[in-house]
Order: sequence, then C-alpha cells, then structure tokens
Amino acid sequence: MQTTGYYVIAGVAVGVLALAGIVAYGTANQLNYVQEDSVLAEAATQGVLPKTGMLGADLNKEQWHEDPFGDIAAEVRAQNGK
Repeated sequence: MQTTGYYVIAGVAVGVLALAGIVAYGTANQLNYVQEDSVLAEAATQGVLPKTGMLGADLNKEQWHEDPFGDIAAEVRAQNGK
C-alpha cells in the first residue's frame, strides 16, 4: 500500500474517533441541561411499544400528540357541510 493510502486510512480513523467523542460528549452533556422540575412527556411514561410489525414497532402518534387545530378544523367542516 502506498503512503497516500495510509494517510487516508489514518484520516478516516481520526474522523471516526472524533465523531464518537462528539457523540459521547453530547450525550453526557445533555444531563447538564435537564432542569430539576422537568416532567416526562406522556409518550415517555407509556413505556415501550410492543413490536407488532416486521419492520418495527407500530407507532400511534395520535395518542401522544393532540391536534392543536382540531377545533378549528371541526368548525370549518361544519360550515362547509362535510
């Protein structure tokens, strides 16, 4: 292998280690920004979703996220006769 090949492999290795360090630092640093009076989101308190499909858990986002414009949409539907 030529010297240039070693430089490329060394550069890739340094890059991978740098990214791993950044991810590890960022993950550990998130604990510094969690406030003491923080409350878990409703989705976090519901536990782990069971896997029902071949590709992973079937997420039902409707039970976690309310539609902020649902009442306005209902009024518009009622006005339009739908």
